[in-house]
Amino acid sequence: MTDAAAARFSGTDPCWLRPENTAALSGATISLLGAGPIAATLAAELAAAAGPGGQVIGGRLAEGSDLIIARRDALPGSALGGALRAAVDGCAPLGAEGFALAGDGRTVALTAATERGLLYGYFHALRLGEALRAGGLRVVQEPAQPIRMINQWDNLGADHHLGSVERGYAGPSIFFRDGRVVGDRQRIADYARLLASVGINALSINNVNVHPAAARLLTDQLADVADVAAILRGFGIATFLSVNFAAPILLGGLPTADPADPAVVAWWRQATEHVYDLIPDFGGYLVKADSEGQPGPFSYGRDHADGANLLAGALRPFGGTVFWRCFVYNSTQDWRDRGTDRARAAFDHFMPMDGRFADNVVLQIKNGPVDFQVREPVSPLIAALRSTNIAVEFQITQEYTGQQIDVCYLVPQWTQVLDFEPDPDGDPAATPRTIASIVGERAGGHGRAGLCAVSNIGADANWTGHKLAQANLYGFGRLAWEPSLSADAILAEWIRLTFPAEPAAHPVVADILRGSWPVYESYTAPLGVGWMVTPQTHYGPSVDGYEYSRWGTYHFADRDGLGVDRTVATGSGFAGQYPPARARQYEDLATCPDELLLFFHHVPYSHVLRSGKTVIQHIYDSHFAGVEQVAAMVAAWLALAGSVEGASYDNVLDRLQRQLRSAREWRDQVNTYFWRKSGVPDAHGRTIY
Repeated sequence: MTDAAAARFSGTDPCWLRPENTAALSGATISLLGAGPIAATLAAELAAAAGPGGQVIGGRLAEGSDLIIARRDALPGSALGGALRAAVDGCAPLGAEGFALAGDGRTVALTAATERGLLYGYFHALRLGEALRAGGLRVVQEPAQPIRMINQWDNLGADHHLGSVERGYAGPSIFFRDGRVVGDRQRIADYARLLASVGINALSINNVNVHPAAARLLTDQLADVADVAAILRGFGIATFLSVNFAAPILLGGLPTADPADPAVVAWWRQATEHVYDLIPDFGGYLVKADSEGQPGPFSYGRDHADGANLLAGALRPFGGTVFWRCFVYNSTQDWRDRGTDRARAAFDHFMPMDGRFADNVVLQIKNGPVDFQVREPVSPLIAALRSTNIAVEFQITQEYTGQQIDVCYLVPQWTQVLDFEPDPDGDPAATPRTIASIVGERAGGHGRAGLCAVSNIGADANWTGHKLAQANLYGFGRLAWEPSLSADAILAEWIRLTFPAEPAAHPVVADILRGSWPVYESYTAPLGVGWMVTPQTHYGPSVDGYEYSRWGTYHFADRDGLGVDRTVATGSGFAGQYPPARARQYEDLATCPDELLLFFHHVPYSHVLRSGKTVIQHIYDSHFAGVEQVAAMVAAWLALAGSVEGASYDNVLDRLQRQLRSAREWRDQVNTYFWRKSGVPDAHGRTIY
């Protein structure tokens, strides 16, 4: 058995892959026709699912099989009888990752064009549960996005100033320890299994902020990276490395990293060739350049197309891809300057280069124009680029949304982004062009577009620090595979799979998670203003924490009002980066959505919202209500004592109680700040300090 296949038996928290969820395959006779590392993974999965009363037959069709798993080209024409044969033949042609499930009530056939498709089909069969045995079963699925990628922000050691995982809230890295790849790699295999079960097909294993020690993963420690890649390969996951743009200097001893220098071009080609010698299916590079102190092409008078295309040229002979992050800005400012606007930066930098990037470059664009806030508009750059491959980047780790202490189910936020129509004035007879469909279109013939997300896992026993935060990891994978799924449908699926033996918990968990994003928003950032967090840690309130810093000014509160004027008429002009209909909507106070009001406008405290409340009264009311709603979550969870497995119950209760303390702190600091700033009392006479 391969190391990858052995992950099925490791004993870590199974999350949504609990043994109970394989009951439909218990005692089954299973025929598996496939070869290679993924087939070995499948064989181990199936043997465990079938149990001692079942059997897995490899390499041939066993008579009387309950389940047949085979690539289409390996399935003999006479293998299936009558109705089942017709059902399989009737399934649409499948792409490289698609699968088909058909059943006649006796035998189920899982077919795909590749072993990767078979693996995804197997995990979907587990989601079906007992419905897998139903007669007339017909399921055909293809992923909507060709790239479904997770980015680890893991550092090689805990001595990094942000710890073992940058913005990690679930314990140290499962990949690195003491400056090297970990020796015991079983947890990596466990993680690969979780990712494959929701359709993730790419993983960058190290932090995008690549410090000198981590840069050596590309050279000195490449053999260890190859071992990790072998584990991921068994689960159909391509391995990527974050690389330092200055690697030719750091690792190659060159005096420059100028992308136009022939010696630099040669160094990257040689380094990349060596990578593919050890990892033939290596995915490529992830790059953060010219941002937050990371080196980049600006140092040499070059632009980002020059930098990205340098690496694209090195990867092209091997089919590799460059993911080039658009979190690039040079907008440090003085708080008195209302024209400089960090929100403009990605669009201003990258739109002039549209069409200049190589076809194996993917621009990785954050879902919002600033930085993963609890509420932002959709980044205008996503729809504006017309001739460049793109991937939308989400943040599963809850840097600004509670850090896996406060519960915050993020899938509703992501579905709003993917369902957003950048140009509502488009052809009314045509299918609306959403962010999800635009990303799909960008894949084109190259298949280089999709969704990426920053991971929320660590070495904690339950992977995510907060047991309920597992829903965000699960939800991202399911949404990347099928963006048309609703947040509620994904949540119901996750709850059923994660708590199969605890039905009393299902409605309580659903209620807590379903309302958690608006609850978190209510007691933190009002009306899209964002950023009122403690500097550096980004947890807990500090209304003026970043207001006078060089990174930007975010609320401009004074005695008369608050909010950032991003209009074309009187502000930074950011609203004008959207297509005309959206630009008009955001520009006009009468049509700008209230939830984004303070992102686009500076308004007086007396401004009346659509709810009929003034802005200042909304701030007071929402912060008081948020605390009450968190208290209700705590009470609901306490009522489940004895109905939920002990470790999970204690973990969630501890986190909810910590969240309640945090919500009270947010309420008191924010309300006090704006009462003192505005001089307007609470209409209900509640205590504001």
